[in-house]
Amino acid sequence: MLQITPQSKIFLATESVDGRKGIDGLAALCRQKLSIDPMNGALFVFRNRQRNALKILCYDGQGFWLCTKRLSIGKFKWWSNNTDAVDPITYKTIQTLIYNGDPNAANFSEDWRKLPS
Repeated sequence: MLQITPQSKIFLATESVDGRKGIDGLAALCRQKLSIDPMNGALFVFRNRQRNALKILCYDGQGFWLCTKRLSIGKFKWWSNNTDAVDPITYKTIQTLIYNGDPNAANFSEDWRKLPS
């Protein structure tokens, strides 16, 4: 099971990828195009050209996880406008993106709040 926490390093590939790519193809893309080692424990998020599917690649110390979400209707509404090949994002952004929300429009609460005494 993948756990996405506030401490998770999450990288969003800003360009679309071929939806047929599997673990090896996406790991090679991380190394060559994004210049990041895919075995560092970070989550890597990719989308296909049609904008209706996401793939998340993660290495957990024993092997790779590849998770896919494909929308049955419509397209993902939001994607990064960053001109770099990769955009670091927060756990709240990926959680909103997975549910096809717009992180720019989301009203996020604070990560940590001091409890009243």
